[in-house]
Amino acid sequence: MRMTRRAAFFVLCAIAAWLPTIEDDVRPQAPQHFAGWPAEWEGEPIAEVPLTAREHQFNGNFPGRIAKFTDGRREIILRWVTQGTRQLHGSADCFRGMGYTVEPQPAVRVGNGATWSCFTAEREGRKLLVRERITDTGGREWTDVSAWYWAVVMRRTTGPWMAATIAERVR
Repeated sequence: MRMTRRAAFFVLCAIAAWLPTIEDDVRPQAPQHFAGWPAEWEGEPIAEVPLTAREHQFNGNFPGRIAKFTDGRREIILRWVTQGTRQLHGSADCFRGMGYTVEPQPAVRVGNGATWSCFTAEREGRKLLVRERITDTGGREWTDVSAWYWAVVMRRTTGPWMAATIAERVR
């Protein structure tokens, strides 16, 4: 019994030592074709909004494409991702980096059955409800970037993927 525990311990140590050698980016299995951005979101027409200089800079190194849209009341950020990458991170990190206070909220299911993770972001008296999710072409969805990344690493999904973030003002 003691020998079994010792062997299990050494196996776990070997795995822990091996994990950092995994590449940051998981390469796609085949080239991906970008079909373009949608003209509407959740039944509402959307218009593209120019990216900021900082967003353009980030987009240059991103494995895929990033665009911002509005439907007149919400900001919609779409990230088309061609490979597993640690450059795709949760929107809460971005909002914290911009000086917002972030408060997790329960996940929600919208009219079409899609599940979204949610949080509120507040700064200088402005409060936003933010929801996000990642989907693949097979209909699978993730509400957590880490869960998506591990699904990619474990080859349980192939790209491309669409990460969507919706931010709307809370009155």
